[in-house]
Amino acid sequence: MHARRDGTRHVPAEWTFLSGRKYADPFNEVELDAVFTGGGGTWRVPAFWAGSNRWRVRFAPPAPGTYRFRTECSVSSDRGLHGREGVLEAAGYEGDNPLLKHGPVEIAPDRRHFEHADGTPFFWLGDTWWMGLTKRLRWPVDVRRLAADRAAKGFTVVQIVAGLYPDMDWHDPRGANEAGFPYDKEFTRVNPAYFDKADRRIQHLVDSGLMPCIVACWGYFLPWMGVPKLKRHWRYLIARWGAHPVAWCLAGEAKMPYYLSTNEDREREQQLEGWTEIARYVRATDPMHRPITIHPTDRGREQVKDASLLDFEMLQTGHGGYDSIPPSMATVIGQCASAPAMPVLIGELNYEGFLHGNYDEVQRMAFWGSVLSGAAGFTYGANGIWQANTRRRPYGPSPHGNTWGNRPWDEAMHLPGASQLGLARRLLQRYRWWAFDPHPEWVEPAAGKENRWLPYAAGIPREVRVIYTYHIVWRRSVRVKGIEPDVRYSACFIDPSSGKEHALGPVKPEPDGSWLVPQQPEMRDWLLVLTTDCSRRRPAE
Repeated sequence: MHARRDGTRHVPAEWTFLSGRKYADPFNEVELDAVFTGGGGTWRVPAFWAGSNRWRVRFAPPAPGTYRFRTECSVSSDRGLHGREGVLEAAGYEGDNPLLKHGPVEIAPDRRHFEHADGTPFFWLGDTWWMGLTKRLRWPVDVRRLAADRAAKGFTVVQIVAGLYPDMDWHDPRGANEAGFPYDKEFTRVNPAYFDKADRRIQHLVDSGLMPCIVACWGYFLPWMGVPKLKRHWRYLIARWGAHPVAWCLAGEAKMPYYLSTNEDREREQQLEGWTEIARYVRATDPMHRPITIHPTDRGREQVKDASLLDFEMLQTGHGGYDSIPPSMATVIGQCASAPAMPVLIGELNYEGFLHGNYDEVQRMAFWGSVLSGAAGFTYGANGIWQANTRRRPYGPSPHGNTWGNRPWDEAMHLPGASQLGLARRLLQRYRWWAFDPHPEWVEPAAGKENRWLPYAAGIPREVRVIYTYHIVWRRSVRVKGIEPDVRYSACFIDPSSGKEHALGPVKPEPDGSWLVPQQPEMRDWLLVLTTDCSRRRPAE
């Protein structure tokens, strides 16, 4: 019997077990689970091999109370691993970290948004650190600095790849961390020391209030590794990090073959079949049921054969700057209306500072256009951060020979779009944003199939209307429509790049319920907000 241990709700507790015999290949020869019971629930939690003769299990109690466990080992004769028992006494969490105070992120009952375990709404504002587990983003100084910056700006999520990276061949030196690579070249033996180093980064993101969205690998690793090895990889990730408040991303660009592939059609079909099977495996293996998505080449639903295996949908809609905005908005609107219903958000679009035209106003347009069209959030990326460029060691060329850009991460960190999207989140959180519905009929002209650059509108009838106008209002050419005759609104323009407000006073609609919008303060993009009580806005979470 293991000693009784004290713990805290939503905080991982860890136990170490020592095997009673030697194994030539413990990672592949042994599977160990701990079955926890308590509070009316049961959780079969995978353990992970931690090197030498050590196995560890991590469990985060979902509520205060008493939890008991018993281990089950595939080698039942190993008394160091099989039949071990213990007790966890979990107290309530008393801190301010929203991921622990309110609990891990789940899918809201409306199947359109995210919320914490206690029902508190969660707004997804993601940042992209694909290669954030490499030693090029140094621990602790670089990781802590970037995490503090992102938390202060208002981000809530960080996308990060678990060692099997995009934009490079396997065992490229740029993919190593302080302990080397996660596996040997044949993907046969795991390197626990690699994941020990990665643990510190994942833990620090959680400590900073940033939910890790853990991407298992890039999609083209499936033909290289095969489904059985990728299942073992996924089991290891669940055992290491599933007790944390994380989201799972099955793969990045899941159906995309390797850049230099000579068998693209065959590999694309193999990847579609394989990621569908792995999605089922992850759902069956993760006892905490963290939300699952997949990062696509275009639409998440098209990366697996059964879209119901996903909890939320990511989109990748291009890096063409201004030209990418119309098709991106069309895709968001289409997918928000698709079945099965699930939260939809852009997972990759127009890294700021990337190629041409990918600057802050494009970030604002993409954010407001998609969120006011029904998206559950938005994912930002900065060129220089996603590949962890440094001044001394810029990332350099991709396998296809091109170099995406050499701006260092600590310069990219200050690109203005990141601050402006954090501001956008705070502006939304003045209101009951999770109850917003798109209302294109509230504004004329409105964005549509013919012109995606026209205004977007969303909100709550009789309470608040938010309209984003990228389109310049020439001579008061925009009207708000359908204003309820018995509701008194006040209006203001808000500069989406600074948050500065320009009050317009009471709205005085015409008899038909329309209101001619005054001239904008400057010829640029603006938010127009109509609210029934500007003095009682919802405070930021």
